[in-house]
Amino acid sequence: MLIKTFGAAVAGIDATIVTVEVNIGQGVFFSLVGLPDNAVRESQKRIDAALKNNGFKIPGKGITINMAPADIRKEGSAYDLCTAMGILAASEQVECPNIEDYLIMGELSLDGSLQAIRGVLPIAIEAKKQGFKGFLLPQENAREASIVEGLEVYGISELKEIINFFKVPGSIPATKIDIHREFYERIDDYPVDFEDVKGQENIKRAFEIAASGGHNIILIGPPGAGKTMLAKRLPSILPPLSIAEALETTKIHSVAGKMKGNSSLVSVRPFRSPHHTISDVALVGGGGFPQPGEISLAHHGVLFLDELPEFKRTVLEVLRQPLEDRIVTISRAKFSVEFPASFMLVSAMNPCPCGYFNHPEKDCICAPGVVQKYLSKISGPLLDRIDIHIEVTPVSFDELADERKSERSKFVRERVVKARAIQNNRYKNIEGIFSNSQMASKNLEQFAHINDSGKTLLKNAMEKLGLSARAYDRIIKVARTIADLDDSENIEMDHLSEAIQYRSLDRESWAG
Repeated sequence: MLIKTFGAAVAGIDATIVTVEVNIGQGVFFSLVGLPDNAVRESQKRIDAALKNNGFKIPGKGITINMAPADIRKEGSAYDLCTAMGILAASEQVECPNIEDYLIMGELSLDGSLQAIRGVLPIAIEAKKQGFKGFLLPQENAREASIVEGLEVYGISELKEIINFFKVPGSIPATKIDIHREFYERIDDYPVDFEDVKGQENIKRAFEIAASGGHNIILIGPPGAGKTMLAKRLPSILPPLSIAEALETTKIHSVAGKMKGNSSLVSVRPFRSPHHTISDVALVGGGGFPQPGEISLAHHGVLFLDELPEFKRTVLEVLRQPLEDRIVTISRAKFSVEFPASFMLVSAMNPCPCGYFNHPEKDCICAPGVVQKYLSKISGPLLDRIDIHIEVTPVSFDELADERKSERSKFVRERVVKARAIQNNRYKNIEGIFSNSQMASKNLEQFAHINDSGKTLLKNAMEKLGLSARAYDRIIKVARTIADLDDSENIEMDHLSEAIQYRSLDRESWAG
């Protein structure tokens, strides 16, 4: 007897429906075909034990299982449940009417209980697209899948439950959530706030500008100055995620297996902070069967690289292309996958190996030339993609002892959202540009024109401060954002003057 059940394979952040064909005929064998990996091949042992422990068995006949399309590699243990149900239905141990109307996924334990799986959201989206009536999956993943409207989702705890589901229709209630209510309830759910930061008003201003224009930023300062503390609070002033952005971010985290138990939707902007020992594959994504890396997990959020010069040079260099294209393509001999990677880069570093170069109170003990050598670990092309460089100085005792609260993140965010709205309107007819940081050089004259007085100021600044040529476009982009924060149509002299301050590492005299 031939029975078809349906699962799905995930490639990148998209899913493909997999038909699991179970045929039981003459002979005594168990054959599993369709390009399965080792985890799929091992499913026979898990299924055999799970069935026996629940009063069923794999029949002693010729069993052929084909996973179609056969040219797509099947990975992982998520096909256990649909394979087991196919065997039970084909051997007529249970009746499963309309089993072909449902997509079935889940990993079986030996006692028949179900374990959570990865990539549930893209699978659910594809199931709805292909017209399936419902999705049967582990209970732990049910809330995540149920954010797809128009698809009935049933959370299953053990094998007996799904058997009973087909025997007694309606025995398991569909999992339903109000996606809009859950999303908007948690949209401001940040554990940290800028009101907790003492002093550092100039750094907060720089972060407000960076958030308003989507600019990448680097902080240079001694240990203990508050670089990491400030960076962790940046997501709290970024514009709230839209539903579409939240869904795309959730798909990436689902594929990577980063969704926590019973979670449904990523409703706040992600903040990723990998250690400096990370490999280039872990950062951009990859592996034998490519998985998203840290830059994709930071999609629509913040990627924070602390102690930037301590990262391996090869790791930093792989950031260059994703920073420009906002997507990363991972190619293999037989296929390639794409992962979104639109993130804000925030990095922090000490000014020298000992950490106290340019410190107002402590002396630097580094040998001559060491500071410049330390800074040269960051390549020019990477530095060219960072719009704002700012020095972070230690906070004084008086500022630390001040009991007054600083401005809350929600009020800063209101100004950021207003500035972003101006930019959305400005670039609405230009594909691929959503913020000032994404402007190409050819767009500057049209959207960020500076008058003759401004050009004179910029020329004098470049000559006196020794700013490099790469600083020119960056200063104008940042000045455009400052003007947007002031709700000014034109870039004024004070906007340019402030923007010039944010190019510390471009000053030829900075490292001595």
